[in-house]
Amino acid sequence: MEQKHLGHKDTVNLGSYYTPPWLVDRVYSLLGKNVPDWDDYYILDTSCGYGGFLRGPKTIGADIDEQAVETAKQMRSRGVYFNHNSLFGISRSQYNLDKNEKIIIVGNPPYNDTTSIIRNDIKKTASLRDADVISRDVGISFLLSYDKLTADFVCVLHPLSYLIKKTNFEALGQFKSNYTLIDSVVVSSGVFSATSKLTSFPIIIALYERNLFGMNYAYIQNYTFETNDNKPFSIKEYDTIGNYIPKYPNHKMTSKHDAIAYFYTMRDINALKRAATFLEKETRAAMRVTKPKLSYYCYVDVFKDYIPHMPYYFGNSDIMINNAYFRELESLFVSRSARKHPKLAPYVEAGTYNDEEAALTKYFKALLGVHYVD
Repeated sequence: MEQKHLGHKDTVNLGSYYTPPWLVDRVYSLLGKNVPDWDDYYILDTSCGYGGFLRGPKTIGADIDEQAVETAKQMRSRGVYFNHNSLFGISRSQYNLDKNEKIIIVGNPPYNDTTSIIRNDIKKTASLRDADVISRDVGISFLLSYDKLTADFVCVLHPLSYLIKKTNFEALGQFKSNYTLIDSVVVSSGVFSATSKLTSFPIIIALYERNLFGMNYAYIQNYTFETNDNKPFSIKEYDTIGNYIPKYPNHKMTSKHDAIAYFYTMRDINALKRAATFLEKETRAAMRVTKPKLSYYCYVDVFKDYIPHMPYYFGNSDIMINNAYFRELESLFVSRSARKHPKLAPYVEAGTYNDEEAALTKYFKALLGVHYVD
């Protein structure tokens, strides 16, 4: 069922975007594939909404939204329900479970990055949380709470960026130390009817197993992510622009006197889609562009034109580059960018190219391979 009792503002702040049944089916498909006796476990959803994830003979649901819990009770009366803040006073005793009970946590916990500009005008401070689960993103707080509950398995939906962005991955703290990603499938945020489909981002249905080894970032870099489009990929396949130029303001490293242009912060591909590239003047969010590195900034400027050919599951990835191939076409990228930004003209050699579009398309098809979107 779609959530109907909350207005837009409360939906954003509670992260109440209810999950289509076919995605719930995918969760249980992963469990059935990897945990054959999953119905012997307590199935716990600590942000249960209307209880759509609660299947099996032993189910427990909790939510901070009282009306959602009442609806869940009416729809699935066999389960046990709690109306509370699942991120405060976290313990098994909250759910009348002892330390020996086997638990699988399922669901689609809220994710709301308080530092993100998306809907920032209506976001409010997150609810009270235990000190050891506080994070800038409430979704990461939920993952940390699962570790405190020592769940045997966790199978939930969350942004892929929690794993593929190193800073986010490190924010997973004890969760990454005690759990390993063992199976997954990546889908688009656009499948949620109440979310924006203009800039879809990748969501992973992730199955984690608790063990003594956990996982490090190298594990994630080498992990093959399966997509709902049947186009698997791994981070290690791609070189990224951050290996050649700064992605964030470099005022402390680069003198203002050496700057020949200014370029906006490069967070990821989706951010580049929304943001400017070359700027008219310096700002706090700008990088200082020096002549030796100009061509790489021109590359990013042209890369932006080709974002429509990038699949949704690369939306939170760094800007990719095939450096050797780029260097063969370097003057083409620079010339194309300089025509768009005439202020660059004094620093580049103007040129014209036959079949420029064909050459650039060939480059991006080679870069993306089967992931190129026609």
